Amino acid sequence: MHYFDHTHILSLVIHQVGNKINNESLVLSQSVVSLSETIQENLIEFFLSQFKTEEYYQIYHDVALSLNEVFVYVSQIFDDPETLYDQSVSLAKHLYDQSTHPKIKGGEFYTVYFKDCIVDGDTVDAVGLFKSENKDTFLKVLREDGNFNLESEQGINIKKLDKGCLIFNKERENGYVVAVVDNTNKGVEAQYWIDDFLHIRQRKDEYANTQNVMAMAKNFVTKELPKEFEVSKADQIDLLNKSLKFFKEKDTFDIEDFANEVIEQPEVIESFHNFKRNYESENDIVIDDTFAISNHAFKKQQRSYKRIINLDKKIQIIINGNRQNVEQGEDERGKFYKVYYSMEE
Repeated sequence: MHYFDHTHILSLVIHQVGNKINNESLVLSQSVVSLSETIQENLIEFFLSQFKTEEYYQIYHDVALSLNEVFVYVSQIFDDPETLYDQSVSLAKHLYDQSTHPKIKGGEFYTVYFKDCIVDGDTVDAVGLFKSENKDTFLKVLREDGNFNLESEQGINIKKLDKGCLIFNKERENGYVVAVVDNTNKGVEAQYWIDDFLHIRQRKDEYANTQNVMAMAKNFVTKELPKEFEVSKADQIDLLNKSLKFFKEKDTFDIEDFANEVIEQPEVIESFHNFKRNYESENDIVIDDTFAISNHAFKKQQRSYKRIINLDKKIQIIINGNRQNVEQGEDERGKFYKVYYSMEE
């Protein structure tokens, strides 16, 4: 978890980074920005207010961390914060070189040095990399000669951060602890910020373990189980409900406890273990057999557990529990579900 209650900006540089493939320019500023107290408060809100998740990443490279440009430039800033301007120029040039998709928007690129961020209980500095791509229209009310007039201006809404990355000076040997925000691009062009520019991957921690094992369990129940066993939609939903109950009530995940308490049947448990191994291989991840459950990851991931049976086009049955009260059958009129209940609200 991170906190910014006492965080302040030590220095800031702004450059203009266009789309290279569209022949837009890279415009470099000449110096760091001078900040008033009011502007600093506004920038703190603009840069940091949307970093709310506990999902963290780490910088990496397929061969060696020393070959990752962002890692090299940010490490030099941490070693000597006075080099922020020089490293910001290198970072802006690197971002410009990655801006080669025709849909990538140009915008202001900020390199920021933050003091006194708290991450997992440690007080550390951080380097922030941000890009603003979209402008909003703001109205100004002017009083002139006893009358009121309106003017419009294009500017940056401090409530809307387009792209952001916080690199905390922690776990340097593993590629630092990194938090990311990308609120603009969702298509192929979005890859340039996370994959091409930053080149980061999910950090191996309790958040990642919880997120990955819940996604894996859901895929097993909804996709793999029907291939190997005769199972109804109601039975699948019952397993999803049991899975959610397990993650909600437990503090620690243990693969054997999960298998015995949720899946229960030996032949299905064997299938589950095989599926986990294949899932890890196909997604290039490793899910620990035992780990502390992240409540934040649970709350986010549970929204993907759809426990609805869709019948034809206009009927839905939502099952959040009490599977024993739902029966499925077929008669001369067709297929049916029978639901038993004790009271109606």
